[in-house]
Amino acid sequence: MTTAATLPSSAVRAAPPPTWLGRANLVLLALLAGGFSALLWPQWLHNPDLSHGLFMPVIFLLLLHEARTGGTPRYLPGTTFTRTVLAAVLTLGLLLLAVGGLYAAALEWSHALVGFVLACSLSLLLLAALIAFSSTAVRLVPFNWSSLLAAGLWILSAPIPPGTYGRLTLALQLRVSENVLHALHLLGIAASRHGNIIELARTSVGIEEACSGVRSLISCVFAGLFFSGCLVRRPWARVLIIALAAPLALVMNFIRSLLLTLLANAGIDISGHWHDVTGFAVLACTAVLLGGLALLLERGEKTSLSAEAMPAPASGASARFQPLLAGGLACATVLVGFFALHEDLTPRLTRPLPDLEAILPLHPAGWQVVTSDDLNRFKEALQTDHFVQRTYVREAADGGVLQITAYIAYWAPGQASASLVATHTPDACWPGAGWEPVPVPAELMRTRLITGNRELAETEYRLFSGNGFPQHVWFWHIYDRQPVRYLNPLSPRNLLEIAARYGFRHAGDQMFVRLSSNHPWADIAREPLITGIFTQLQPLGL
Repeated sequence: MTTAATLPSSAVRAAPPPTWLGRANLVLLALLAGGFSALLWPQWLHNPDLSHGLFMPVIFLLLLHEARTGGTPRYLPGTTFTRTVLAAVLTLGLLLLAVGGLYAAALEWSHALVGFVLACSLSLLLLAALIAFSSTAVRLVPFNWSSLLAAGLWILSAPIPPGTYGRLTLALQLRVSENVLHALHLLGIAASRHGNIIELARTSVGIEEACSGVRSLISCVFAGLFFSGCLVRRPWARVLIIALAAPLALVMNFIRSLLLTLLANAGIDISGHWHDVTGFAVLACTAVLLGGLALLLERGEKTSLSAEAMPAPASGASARFQPLLAGGLACATVLVGFFALHEDLTPRLTRPLPDLEAILPLHPAGWQVVTSDDLNRFKEALQTDHFVQRTYVREAADGGVLQITAYIAYWAPGQASASLVATHTPDACWPGAGWEPVPVPAELMRTRLITGNRELAETEYRLFSGNGFPQHVWFWHIYDRQPVRYLNPLSPRNLLEIAARYGFRHAGDQMFVRLSSNHPWADIAREPLITGIFTQLQPLGL
């Protein structure tokens, strides 16, 4: 195995100017990084969890400058081992770029998983470029911690995959709400907790996704890594800065959540101004604390460099690295062009919009009906405004209450991908709203139901509980008037399978149907309300 050569900065001869092929590689890298930045720019602007990404292009350049001027001048030998590593990194980067393109075809380019996979691909391509340009023959950028961060920090500027994000958010929501409840009890304030909802004497406070701590956690880790590459140079100081970033973010977010809960308990409206101000204050404080600590640790640090000179090696290695890098970057450019152009060439068909309001009866005999009027807040995430939800309530046979909620959403041909529709399921959405999943035997999670004299298409069954109130949930996904077999949309492997089946097909309309009740199916299967709804849905594929 070969080792990198560390050259004293006072002894390194001036690097030869890049060849024409090297300059072409730099242009391709700039185009790929610029295209990725343009793709994520709307999310950096509008997603508070990713607002730190607005600084990523500048931070990338700052880290490269630090690597060249203040970092260890370490360069890689042009050996067979180095070339093998370069080829492996390039191959993996291209593979992830192809996977990201498949996800984009199935999920749309703005989907979180697409952004994350493409960020990983870009980081690998930048790492390959770093290996090529940090060779002892080229010496354009040293191979050190700052340059590695310049390539790798792009991953933290991208959205977290939805499955990981959902599990992380839910875990942090529950942990924060639990710790806030303990703190309230220590302060003598009466409170109780239901999931991520804290019940106070006069109001209730929900620890929502924005208050879970994901935002401050990601931003603080991002800041800690940046400070470790730009403000400190001793390894132990870098480790300390990075290790403190996550705990500091979690502690500061807990303080914010507790403060907002105390304000709500005092009768102050914490939505809007207070919520946003405390959020930005937490981010600012954590960044200032980490930056101040980094400056304190670096104060008085002296770097002694050897004066021993090292002759510049021959440039033969450059001739072997640059063509390999150029071939990989050219393939990356072709892949990006293929997937980007394919979206514009996809045929889109038209089909009359079904009357969803007519499918769900407004005045069924014996039922009280409530039509949800707040669904428009979800239209941006769902990418459709053609949906309806009605809740039906009446007295049950046992003297209790029978509740049935029906929800239908529709997407015209070409309006959304199959995988995008599949991501908005009770599995993904209900836990964040305070509903706790109740384990169900695997053989019951996928079943066939009978209503009236007709067997319905295979359905997914889930059971949730909220404040002791059960909800039996059944849902179907219809594509081009045919039921789609459910695959977990939070699993990257399953998403690839959906992409293989539906990724390049946008000609079919889609519909998502969800039925929920506080009673099991046996109690509602023969209700005229239920049989009437599914009779109306039969021509649409169910």
